[in-house]
Amino acid sequence: MFGSSKDEPTPLKLTAEARYKEAKAELDIGAYESALKLYEALQSRFPYGRYAQQSQLDMAYAYHRQGENESAVATLNRFIKQHPNNSHVDYAYYMRGIANFRGNISLLDKVDGQDTTERDPRAARNSFDAFKDLGTRFPDSKYAPDARVRMFYLLNTLAKHELTIARYYLRRGANIAAANRAQGILTQYPDSPLTRDALKVMAQAYDALELTELRDDTQRVFKKNHRGSDDILSAANKSDKSWWQFWK
Repeated sequence: MFGSSKDEPTPLKLTAEARYKEAKAELDIGAYESALKLYEALQSRFPYGRYAQQSQLDMAYAYHRQGENESAVATLNRFIKQHPNNSHVDYAYYMRGIANFRGNISLLDKVDGQDTTERDPRAARNSFDAFKDLGTRFPDSKYAPDARVRMFYLLNTLAKHELTIARYYLRRGANIAAANRAQGILTQYPDSPLTRDALKVMAQAYDALELTELRDDTQRVFKKNHRGSDDILSAANKSDKSWWQFWK
């Protein structure tokens, strides 16, 4: 008789594997909302086993692709807590870094009139910590090399954030705050190329405060680490010219 066969599986009769394949097919074509609903149904029906675990990772990826990075991070955190010995847990650490990396990484690539001190670098720090966890726990993971590249970028992004705030303070005459912020770059991000600019800010701030001994100490550090450079204050004035013009 034409119609549905008695042997045709109903939704309730679908195995965990069949449900997973159905959800994965939606994921593969970019139908993320549909995939998420199918993965949720799978986990509700089959909360245990490898397909339930893999569906959590796939859901995190789907959330990330939809721009719902907070949901992605929450899903990954849950996976890491529940399945610390899963063979793909290194991927969870990596994806947690990626989700934070994409979530709010353009900290100060463009100053749009917002007070720079209001911008929040926590996403970049969280991303760095996730990649660092991956490298520490799974140094031989296939995701580790890419994580290291992203960590270097993140360090410079965070240093840039601090440098922009230091310059913001310097422009407004808050010289002590500017010097302290620049000093923080030297201690927290000593391998960043932005330490050169941090020293310039420190020298300018100390000069404005008439702290000649600290200014001269900063000058000595600058010359020691950047041989052949101009006098630090001259270099600062040259390199910062465009910065002051930007703020006018």
